[in-house]
Amino acid sequence: MPTSRYLLSLLLLLICNLTGGVCLADAAAEPGAAAQQRVLFIVSSSKVHGSSTLPASVSFGEVVHAWDTFNAAGYAVDFVSPDGGDVPILDAYVGDEVEARLKDARIMAGLRNTATPAQIDPARYRAVYYVGGSNAMHGVPENAALQRIALHVYERNGGVVSAVCHGTAGTVNLTLAGGQNLLAGKRITGFPEQHEQQDAAYFQQFPFLMGETIKARGGLFSAIDSEAPYIQVDGRVVTGQNYASAKPVAEAVVELLRMQAAPPQKPVAATN
Repeated sequence: MPTSRYLLSLLLLLICNLTGGVCLADAAAEPGAAAQQRVLFIVSSSKVHGSSTLPASVSFGEVVHAWDTFNAAGYAVDFVSPDGGDVPILDAYVGDEVEARLKDARIMAGLRNTATPAQIDPARYRAVYYVGGSNAMHGVPENAALQRIALHVYERNGGVVSAVCHGTAGTVNLTLAGGQNLLAGKRITGFPEQHEQQDAAYFQQFPFLMGETIKARGGLFSAIDSEAPYIQVDGRVVTGQNYASAKPVAEAVVELLRMQAAPPQKPVAATN
């Protein structure tokens, strides 16, 4: 990154932290970025699992790997959470390959100063991306304001709804204008309950089972017995099973958006 841009990002982060304001890092860090196409990352504010005192966290790598993909494709990224402000990032949710990115002001400004749903103009976004981490099971799926944002992007903007790992939980209550659940009839994946530590205290706090709830909503849920990347793309809905799927999910979203932007092919004239 050019030195001037890096210093500007650091200054932005400092100002946001001092003022407690919302910081849309990319828009301020890049000249002309307000006109960029944008992707909205939806993260959970929950610091604990349910009503317990068990600590919960956003999956930092699922932010970083997707952010890098969207950024490289020219998309600006903003962050929103139910409560706004700082979201939890525990050490256990920060892999060695992304630890250094905790010092990346471009990403951290967004995570330390997420917008509230009321501060988001959904008309600006081409896609939403529900980030995982086990705290994604709490606070996001039932949030009506976040639902309205995602549905605006999908139905009115013709955009993409995407999610990875536990982030898929955020999609289960999305109801289209016609009354049908967004997931109905679609191929969907997410972190399956069979891969959870079902005897662990955190799991007892989950408000619902991922796979069973998606099936109850009419979704065609599938998962593999592996930690390898696994995604499903069905129309303008893209979901990934696990941590390793964050980058492939973002790549699939970028490809969908590129296809939408591509001019229609002219029919080839028939020859006699």
